[in-house]
Amino acid sequence: MSPHVQIPDTTGDRGFLGRHVLAEFWGCRHVDDPVYVERALNRAAIDAGATTLGSNVHHFGDGLGVTGIVMLAESHISIHSWPEFGYAAVDVFVCGRADPHRAIASLQRAFSPARTGLTEHFRGAPVAMPAEAG
Repeated sequence: MSPHVQIPDTTGDRGFLGRHVLAEFWGCRHVDDPVYVERALNRAAIDAGATTLGSNVHHFGDGLGVTGIVMLAESHISIHSWPEFGYAAVDVFVCGRADPHRAIASLQRAFSPARTGLTEHFRGAPVAMPAEAG
């Protein structure tokens, strides 16, 4: 794959540059299996309509967690897991036409969390600055 990938600009005209969804997955399965985690991350990128540039996963040992990331032309999808708590912290940041909620739905199917919490941030949105003290 070429290191230079053109990403259609479909977010800048909406007043922000990217969408960043943070997910809390509780009661997860398979979050201690690095091969499974990497496959799930890559599937989530495909489901989001994103362009995968590469992936890396680190397993901290038997019964311990996994940290993984899929680098995207549109940004990234990452996971940090604590299987001893059945917990995974998921981060999906995309721009262009990629849909972070489709990535989250894909990861929910993969890890079957009993409970999920989501927050979404619109990155690159103008921030109102306080008036300068004069």
